[in-house]
Amino acid sequence: MRIALVAPPLLPVPPVRYGGVERIVGVLAQGLVERGHDVTLFAPGDSGFNGKLVATVPQGLWNDGFKPDPGEQFLHSADVVLARADAFDVIHNHMDYYGFEMAEKSPVPVISTLHGRTDDDPLGGEIRAHPKVALIAISDSQRSFVPEGNWIATIHHGLDFTGVEPGTGGGDYLAWVGRLSPDKGIAETVDLARRARIRLRVAAKVLDPREQSMYDNVVAPAAAEGIVEFLGELDEKERDALMGGALATVMLSNWPEPFGLVAIESLALGTPLIARRSGALPEIVTNGIDGFVVDDAAQGAEAVAHIAGLDRAQIRQRALDRFSAARMLDDYEAVYRRAAEFAVHSDP
Repeated sequence: MRIALVAPPLLPVPPVRYGGVERIVGVLAQGLVERGHDVTLFAPGDSGFNGKLVATVPQGLWNDGFKPDPGEQFLHSADVVLARADAFDVIHNHMDYYGFEMAEKSPVPVISTLHGRTDDDPLGGEIRAHPKVALIAISDSQRSFVPEGNWIATIHHGLDFTGVEPGTGGGDYLAWVGRLSPDKGIAETVDLARRARIRLRVAAKVLDPREQSMYDNVVAPAAAEGIVEFLGELDEKERDALMGGALATVMLSNWPEPFGLVAIESLALGTPLIARRSGALPEIVTNGIDGFVVDDAAQGAEAVAHIAGLDRAQIRQRALDRFSAARMLDDYEAVYRRAAEFAVHSDP
């Protein structure tokens, strides 16, 4: 098939360090090419794709730090794709609602995988405003907030775990990986570590003022106490070493995570999760097998005492079976074949 993959203009594909959407688009792009498809990637010009690349912006807007309003560049990206739409059998949008009008105008089928939160605006409202656009959810939780949307499938993310070795485990610390935004639960995670009297190693990016505030008011004081070791943003191998050596990875997000790549990365290393009962995490973590699903920091601290009893080899194998790139590619290929039936497009 002739497939267009449309990435946000924020980071190159694949990202140099951490970009969840861009990592998934990169896995799809490379995997589809290897399966014999004719793939064109619409993404920043500094992307590393070895197939056909159409630059929507010269380089990722976030390469040099936070940019407050990239809306114009998102809309430009959609226009670039729409101008070439006739060249494809299917267009796969990863720009959330910025691709909805493109989907309605396109002469060929467009499907949109949503990566953002749907429990709030703008995305929830935009789904309701464009009720015929074909949507892919990345978790059942994500689609549950707007059940009236035109959801044609739920496809959990998958990653290429080739070369990812089992973690050593047995570390005397907990791991936390993500952004220091308030909704990611870093304050609750620090509380958990204090309650459990265990060291917390934090790998995080600090881009915007809210994240800087969380660092100044939560992370830095805990580091001064010796509770937290702040590592900054790590590359993929460094993250694997961090999580692979941890007793557990903690995810106490206080909002409904649409998915959670950190979760499946940790599990693929054999490292269990202590995860909040929110969003997609209960779909990823089977309580008492892959880790523990908890409601707050207090329950998380209690779970620490039981982590050592879990089978890390089983945790790893389950993750490799459930969240592989091959499984994700299979799912998307099936959707592409059905796309013409579901996608909404008007005559050119």
